Amino acid sequence: MMKIQKILFTLAIVSFLVVGCKNEGKKEEATQEQKTEVAVDTKDLSLSISGMTCEIGCARKIASDLSKKEGVLEANVVFNDSIATIKYDANKTNKADLIAFVEGIGSGDMYKASEAAKKTCKTDCTMACCAAKKADKKSCETDCKKECCTKTETEKEACKEGCTMACCTENKKA
Repeated sequence: MMKIQKILFTLAIVSFLVVGCKNEGKKEEATQEQKTEVAVDTKDLSLSISGMTCEIGCARKIASDLSKKEGVLEANVVFNDSIATIKYDANKTNKADLIAFVEGIGSGDMYKASEAAKKTCKTDCTMACCAAKKADKKSCETDCKKECCTKTETEKEACKEGCTMACCTENKKA
């Protein structure tokens, strides 16, 4: 009887060791897989979508399906503008794939998608995106009295005294 208990006890210990070693191997494999993940390459895409007839059945359906697609980080569809704005990981998907995906939603011939042309801001636009673009512009307004705006193009291009840049030293030699 004692011999049988020793054998069972030994088998139990060996089986625990074998199972424990297998789990350790799985943990190491999982950590190696996590280390080999590539950094996210975030890209933005605006798609013009035709064929949408309603906000709930079309726009929300497209946004929902896009959100579930591998590689899509964020999707928003504006029914009134017929525009989808998509943030995606370029390592997992691309523009052509996203366009084909949108066109495949529904019966497959309901929607047509194409990359939307970048819109320019209207002069009276007050949206944040336009305000940022206007702040970046370095053009003078008509009533500007700043020195940079009152100079002529020739005066703007003239070199300052003591300038040692190559373009200025060449102009001084000539």
